[in-house]
Amino acid sequence: MLRGRLLRLSRFVLAVVGDLVEDVVVWPDGPLERGTDTPARVFRARGGSAANVAVAAAPYASTRFVGCVGADPLGDRLVQELTAAGVDVRAQRRGRTGTVVVLVDVDGERTFLPDRAAAADLDDVDRDDLRDVVVLHVPAYGLHGGRTASSVRELLLTAGRVEVSLDASSSAVLRAIGVEDYLALVQRVRPAVLFANADEARELGLGRLRGVTVVLKDGARPTTVLLPDGGALTVPVEPVWGVRDSTGAGDAFAGGWLSARMEGLDDAARVVRAHALARQVLTSPGAGTASEAEEYA
Repeated sequence: MLRGRLLRLSRFVLAVVGDLVEDVVVWPDGPLERGTDTPARVFRARGGSAANVAVAAAPYASTRFVGCVGADPLGDRLVQELTAAGVDVRAQRRGRTGTVVVLVDVDGERTFLPDRAAAADLDDVDRDDLRDVVVLHVPAYGLHGGRTASSVRELLLTAGRVEVSLDASSSAVLRAIGVEDYLALVQRVRPAVLFANADEARELGLGRLRGVTVVLKDGARPTTVLLPDGGALTVPVEPVWGVRDSTGAGDAFAGGWLSARMEGLDDAARVVRAHALARQVLTSPGAGTASEAEEYA
């Protein structure tokens, strides 16, 4: 951890661009009963893929969040929470803060009902927000809808020598963006790494991309890293008992991988850290760890 603390004090910054919203997480006691009541537990938590990645990486690397959040008390609270987690927050403030209703079944699988509101209203990113940035991470949510999509696309295309990381994020979002359009952007940007789960990889018809490291996640099954030189690395996932909510596990994985990459760790060590951070969010509501959930309550 000493190496991580030293890195946080350095000028090398991981910037994550995209959404900061509130998640309203619903754990029904059983299958939803249409037209009547289904007892449930309801939790409120920080959400937004970009914000989740930034918080996961912050203990290990200097991390900055760039996005748009509402000019309201909820937005104030979310910005304060990111700042308290050690994230340098560069937030445009306007409108109302977005909310995502997250329905989580008894197996931990989740269904999202997003109202992104201000998160979709990011204007041109100030170049000062990229000062000292060496890695720029963009979940696909930031490429769909509102002014945010055009602002983030322009940022990616003008990133210069900054190393770019992309996350496919959601099959539904990829379809909304357009699979061919997303793949064309990947080919043009040439990210250093692209994260995708099994469903997203199928949606994209994803195989090897020349010059790109592709990290394929598959739940409890092994993670596969397709290397730019044509090689591949497979890392098993340690069993996790008591999985209740998979929300944010992929974001925590990305935060772990990227922070380890910035430290110069090898591919296997990056996956090991990524798995460790993903495990921490699987037993609590939303994208936070159990301790974060207690603090937010």
